[in-house]
Formats: sequence, structure tokens, C-alpha cells
Amino acid sequence: MTSKLPALKDMLDELVRCPSVSSTQPALDQSNRTIIELLANWCELVGMDVEISQVEGLKDKWNLVARTGPGNGGLVLSGHTDTVPYDEGAWQTDPFRLTEVDGCWYGLGVCDMKSFFPLALLAIEEAAPFLDKPITLVATANEESGMEGASHLVKTTSGLGDFVLIGEPTGLAPIHQHKGILMEEILVEGLSGHSSNPALGKNALEAMTDIILELRGLRQQWQQLYQNPGFEVPVPTLNLGCIHGGDNPNRICKSCRLQFDVRLMPGMEVEFIRQSISGILQPVSRRYGVDIQLNPIFGVESFHEPKASELVNLCESYTGRKASSVAFATEAAYFKSMGAQTVVLGPGDIDQAHQPNEYLKLDRIQPMQQLLRKLIRKLCVDTAEAAR
Repeated sequence: MTSKLPALKDMLDELVRCPSVSSTQPALDQSNRTIIELLANWCELVGMDVEISQVEGLKDKWNLVARTGPGNGGLVLSGHTDTVPYDEGAWQTDPFRLTEVDGCWYGLGVCDMKSFFPLALLAIEEAAPFLDKPITLVATANEESGMEGASHLVKTTSGLGDFVLIGEPTGLAPIHQHKGILMEEILVEGLSGHSSNPALGKNALEAMTDIILELRGLRQQWQQLYQNPGFEVPVPTLNLGCIHGGDNPNRICKSCRLQFDVRLMPGMEVEFIRQSISGILQPVSRRYGVDIQLNPIFGVESFHEPKASELVNLCESYTGRKASSVAFATEAAYFKSMGAQTVVLGPGDIDQAHQPNEYLKLDRIQPMQQLLRKLIRKLCVDTAEAAR
């Protein structure tokens, strides 16, 4: 069969040439519309039905959902279109040109995770004439900065598929669980005054010291309650990241701000943890007579797919590797919340992600192609035979 798509390398080069940085800093943040339109065009070339939707609450961020094949369920192949910001001076090649050096492809996003899209599209095109279950390609926005694309997908879509493979960089190892992330800010507002008489003010920094002790106590409780030997760090963590307060040694501190993150184990829900943190703040507020605000920065749920699930077993069988855990977060929890069996597995290495001179090893291409072919054949082509 003659492909209607450009060659794999040419597709990836076009994707790399499309800047799609997402950042919490507005000056660095970019639209992903160009890359979405490029993917949409390729999907249409292979006969897929394409839907593009703007992500709610964001100015120029877009998701793509493309589908081919009869019936419901089937397999979803998903990835994010955005990259992190880059340090141009630290690159030895042009970050927006695909460059081949010593058996590797270099370019911004080539590992995390633009290479997954042409691999998925070529596998879909190859299988399309033989499908008895649908294949869906999903491309999301803003995974690197807030996961708003995946959140929008869950709110606006249902029944995407029975199985989801997310092509994040895992070194071809199937990942069945990862920790969640909760980033929060606590702001204490007191009253300034001359330091010679503490009664003249309300010291926000002293209140914050009590809050920090309470947070450390919560951390200890969580580490006793939630333990999972499948992770390198088998307990939840709470990191006190940065603190700012006061303006002079001889003034009672009026304001103090603390930012921290919690790495959530499977079973720890974001909202429950926020409520637990909120509960320790109220007594401190009354004790010091200060105003305390808990402001969310970012949160994503942990992810867990049982090792006994069909998709995990298939991925283990096809890769020859046991399913494992990672510390970084993905969009997997969003798909899991839609009822789909979900595995994270891609050709890149996480050690290359978010780095200058990001690269993908060429010897990862063929194994990933074979894996996609086998999964599609099992879940979307031979389903009638498998049911017998």
C-alpha cells in the first residue's frame, strides 16, 4: 500500500519546525494552533474524522480528536503538542530543525513527545482498511504548564475508547502508575509595627513558622498512611520550595508567602489533600489574629492502572518488560477518569526531556512501530477472533 502521508522523518521535521511552547510566563507562552492544523491535515489524508476544539479559558490553545474505524471503544493513541521553553544558547543544533547526528534525531520536542504523532499516524494508516474497532488519535494543549487541554477533553468528551496509550518518553517501558502533583501557595497577612514592641503588630512570619511545623506534621501522617513499594520513593513527599516575607529587620513582618509541592501517591486525592491543608490553617489564623489564604497553583491526580489489566499485560508481552512506576506526571489520570484502561509508553527517554540538545535514538523507532502494530491488531483488528 502506498502511503498518503509524508515520510516519518519529514513529518517529524515539520512538527519540530512548529514552535509550540507552553509556559506559565505569558512572554514565553505560544499557541499550538499551527501544529494542530498540521496534524489535522495528515489525519484527513488517511480518512480520519477530525474535530478541533479550543481549550476553554485559554486564548489560543487547541485540542484535536481524530477517529477512524467502525463501532465504539477501541484504542486511543494520545500525546501533547506543546514543549517546554528552551535555552537557545545551550543548543548545539537548531532546536526548530530536525537534525540527525550519530544515530539520533535532535530537536525541541522530538523526545517529549512530537515523535509519537507520526509513528501513530503511520500505524493508523496501515491498519485503517482492516479495522473492526475504532482508533482515535488525541493531541492536547498545555500539558507542560497546566494540563488544561486534558482537563478540557474530559469535560467535553465521553467514550473516547476502551484503551489508551500515551506516548510520553518512557524508554519503551510500560508505565502503569505515577505520582500526582499538588503545588500550593500560602499567603499570611498580618500587621506591621515597630519591632521594639511586638504588641503593635501581628507577625506574619511567626504565624508561617507554625504553619510550616503543621505541614511537616501532615507530611509525617501521610507517609504513615500511604506507602507503595512500587516507587523509588515509596511515600508521598512535601517540599517547602520557597518563602518570602518582611522587608526590614526592625519591622514586624506584615506579609509572608510560602510555596510548596506535594507528590501524591495513588489513592491520595487532590481535593482531600487541599482540605487537610486548609484544616491546619484555621487554628493558626485564630492564634495570631492574621488572615491566611491557601491558593492553588497546579494540581494533577496520581495515576494507577492495575497490573492485571489487559492493556498492561499486552504491553508487557509486546515489549518484554515488566510494568513499572515513574515519578513524573502525565495526562494518564484524566483518561483513567473516563473509564479507559491506560498505559504510558513511548520511544523517548525522560532523561532527555526538558534538556538542551533533546534527542531521540533512532533505534527506538522500529520497536515502537512494532508495538503500535501489535496493539492495533489485537485491540482493533482481530477483536472478533479474540472474542471467540
